Amino acid sequence: MQENTEPGIIKRAKEFILQHQSEDLTLTKVAKAVNISEFYFCKMFKKFTGLNFTEYLCRIRIEISRQLLLNPDLRISEVAFEVGFQSLTHFNRVFKRIAGLSPSEYRSRIPFI
Repeated sequence: MQENTEPGIIKRAKEFILQHQSEDLTLTKVAKAVNISEFYFCKMFKKFTGLNFTEYLCRIRIEISRQLLLNPDLRISEVAFEVGFQSLTHFNRVFKRIAGLSPSEYRSRIPFI
């Protein structure tokens, strides 16, 4: 029996989140995109990802921002807004919580050629 196999709705939700992460993405929009109620989406998403929707979205955005920070021509504020954060302060706080260091510290450790 495969109880831990991720259901299609969770796979579709994750794909939708990845495709729309830079937008003003809400739990309601994702639940509608996969045609389930918000309550059921929350319950299922947490069960199969181990994270709530907001934390998952933050982690996706930070992962993408890490790639964008490799480009020394992009300002940190440009990266923050590109990945969907509405505030540079919020981006810095979330980045530090997830990555363990600030975006500028992260970037300073990248060996630019």
